[in-house]
Amino acid sequence: MDFKHIGAVIVAAGRGARAGLDGPKQYHNLAGTPVIARTLAALSVRIDTANIVIVRHADDQDLLEDALSGQTANIKSVSGGQTRQQSVLAGLQELAQDAPSLTHIMIHDAARPFVSERLLDDLFEVIAQNPNAGVLPVVPITSTIKRIHDDKVEETIPRTNLTMAQTPQLFPAKQILDAHLRAQHTDEPFTDDASIFEWAGLTVKTIPGEEENIKLTYPDDFARAERTLNMAAMESLPDIRTGNGYDVHRFVEGDHVVLCGISIPFDKGLSGHSDADVGLHALTDALLATCGAGDIGDHFPPTDPKWKGAESYVFLAEAVRIVGEKGGTILNVDITLICEAPKIGPHKTAMRENLARICAIDVDRCSVKATTNENMGFIGRREGMGAISTASVRYT
Repeated sequence: MDFKHIGAVIVAAGRGARAGLDGPKQYHNLAGTPVIARTLAALSVRIDTANIVIVRHADDQDLLEDALSGQTANIKSVSGGQTRQQSVLAGLQELAQDAPSLTHIMIHDAARPFVSERLLDDLFEVIAQNPNAGVLPVVPITSTIKRIHDDKVEETIPRTNLTMAQTPQLFPAKQILDAHLRAQHTDEPFTDDASIFEWAGLTVKTIPGEEENIKLTYPDDFARAERTLNMAAMESLPDIRTGNGYDVHRFVEGDHVVLCGISIPFDKGLSGHSDADVGLHALTDALLATCGAGDIGDHFPPTDPKWKGAESYVFLAEAVRIVGEKGGTILNVDITLICEAPKIGPHKTAMRENLARICAIDVDRCSVKATTNENMGFIGRREGMGAISTASVRYT
């Protein structure tokens, strides 16, 4: 399809009073972006902006420029009339004057910002086969229809073959302009452009519309659209999760401690069912936390003699396996060792390299730090030591 010969009229001259907003609804921010800017962006994926005319209220030029952030250099705009029909005619005449080579014109409500590329392509596909027809997206009516008067039901209307019309609607340029020129001299209550095309005796074909292509009319419509956009934004963000871990062990008689998998000579040992590596225990818990997989005690209970004296790299390796099984990629790990002694600084490089090996990540994604407890508490009294850890994991 040659999109160069298709233009568009965006109807934006209404006041939108039913929306209950401060100002015309088409300039209201929706998840941080004005409605009309979203609508323009949706159409411009297929239509050159030089072939788009926005029909605005005579008082709204400043609002339009603000909504489009000054990006109106090649966007034509004209003032609308008292009725929708008059406004669309003004837009069609502007396009006929400035872009006479256009073969088809799309007419779209500014308050429908969710038109999809699929819907646009479906419209274009129909006119490729039926160049003299208009094309209208419709959605079926699923609710029972009642005609009422004075709060009383007058009749139930069969909904067979009844549909609700949407925009954008697409027409051959000359025929829709001629139909609008004729329609301006009648008193017919036209509510959309397809009805004018029909009134002129021309063919209108239909395609399936989209439930998401709603027209923002009432306050609830804006609230629902805001929720939908916020959810979509959340879903488009990478699933990066952070877990924390904490562990402590008391000192006992011994001649070394194991920290982050590295044996360090010391005049004490650490008490624990395994090798009591507070660093790896804290990191194991942090990784398990990123996927809600419990904690180290759930997987390696201290009551199980199988784990007596076990090297803690086994626990960490299992946590790494669980994270990978659940679709996680470890981004970085961080451990802070809290003790008055032994000295950690000389061993940090070896610790980081060991973490990188077990977690299968680069060493620059592994951090080991140390701090004292300033001689306060059980750590300050050199009764034991602790560790806190943080891990970041991206899930797919």
